[in-house]
Amino acid sequence: MPSRRQIGTDFRIGANSSFESEVGAGPGYLFGMRPNPLRSSFSSGKTAIGSWLSTPSSITAEVVAQIGFDYVCIDMQHGLIGYSDMVPMLQAISLGTTTATVRVPWNEPGIIGKALDAGAMAIIVPMVNTAAQAEEAVTRGMYAPRGSRSSGPIRAQPLEGPDYAEVANDHVSIIPMIETVQAVENLDEILSTAGVDAIYVGPNDLAVSMGLGRDSADLAFLDVLDQIVDRCLAHDVVPGIHAVPTTLVDRIGRGYRMLTAQTDLSAMRLGLVDALSIGRGANVEDVGAGGGY
Repeated sequence: MPSRRQIGTDFRIGANSSFESEVGAGPGYLFGMRPNPLRSSFSSGKTAIGSWLSTPSSITAEVVAQIGFDYVCIDMQHGLIGYSDMVPMLQAISLGTTTATVRVPWNEPGIIGKALDAGAMAIIVPMVNTAAQAEEAVTRGMYAPRGSRSSGPIRAQPLEGPDYAEVANDHVSIIPMIETVQAVENLDEILSTAGVDAIYVGPNDLAVSMGLGRDSADLAFLDVLDQIVDRCLAHDVVPGIHAVPTTLVDRIGRGYRMLTAQTDLSAMRLGLVDALSIGRGANVEDVGAGGGY
């Protein structure tokens, strides 16, 4: 019996076949899309923990995708990543079982469609401040009759199976970002938008919008974080947030259920600083702390 590597990682096998029971399910199936750990966590009530990629490296994407995160997000907004970088990174993420996620640069139909066509299973949309903008984001990520996404899944259909266009609307997640005072003021309307099953808080932009600094621990800021969770629970929408290792436990305790735990650059920088500190027998200053995502 051939190994999974011999048959190819993207080889599709029937979900109930004896072949699958002998070699194990690959990342996808012949007659259906691959499991989406992020959406599964939404429906099961579990907490999803993810990682964030800011550097244009398919090697980094492959390594991170194998660790066990529920999702791995390619950041095309503030990350140093363009479309030609994103595609091989999505290919690398597909080698694992994590949900391939992309934060697009803006709420714009072209890039949302291209990211989905390239194989993203979740799209994080920045700076969604109104229900109308949330509706635009969802519409741009969904096929008719629900949305206006153009049909051309050039990589997604070979990856996910021949019925991709028929079932994509039920599997893809479009996740608006809440990161301004205006968005918080319009939160109930945004959460009421059909197709929004999760939101993602950008804490630094939100704090700046409130007149506070980045990495804020101000009580007023923390109160807004709690208000967002309360409103999400009232609308049966999953609250998500960008976190770091030092805030992760606090944000989970506040009720957030989709959390980015670490970024590639931060993990690399912190690991190297620690190694240098050990080698020199003295603490080395982390001069790059606090930069970007």
